[in-house]
Amino acid sequence: MFCLTVDNDIKLCLREERHAEELFALVDENRAYLREWLPWLDANTSPEDSRLFIKSTLEQFANNQGFQVAIVYRGRLAGMIGYHKIDWANRSADIGYWLAAKFQGQGIITRACRFLADYAFGELELNRVVIRAAVENHKSRAVPERLGFTNEGTARQVEWLYDHFVDLVVYGALAAEWKKENSEL
Repeated sequence: MFCLTVDNDIKLCLREERHAEELFALVDENRAYLREWLPWLDANTSPEDSRLFIKSTLEQFANNQGFQVAIVYRGRLAGMIGYHKIDWANRSADIGYWLAAKFQGQGIITRACRFLADYAFGELELNRVVIRAAVENHKSRAVPERLGFTNEGTARQVEWLYDHFVDLVVYGALAAEWKKENSEL
């Protein structure tokens, strides 16, 4: 199974359909917490929904259109991260992520995003990586800011979140800038 090692604590691994109950349990345990910023919680109401999600992520991976992987922290499922559809024609991808509440504040998402940006620019030879976060989601916005992504502006009312639209801040990193900045670390 496809699995990438970020560091001694973090692995990013594709899920298989057999992992649906574990994924659903983590989502369900964090439902109220995640619902503040993620629009898909009301559509995920059973392990079957998680199984269908996993099946779609395996198809995405098989079709070379990106991947969604589990964040495994010290052997425990902590959340999900991945490239939303890779735009091969323009050599660009968006990174999306979520993390269970009990794993917050340990730098897990920052380390995983840094790894995926390195992977995008190195292994996949992409030119651009984007992270979008709701204007008011300060924890999520802190990740691309910490990593040196450029704030490219705010897309207004771009995402429907249950009963209202939210504005998203668009952060971008370019291969040449990333390689230059990260070679100095």
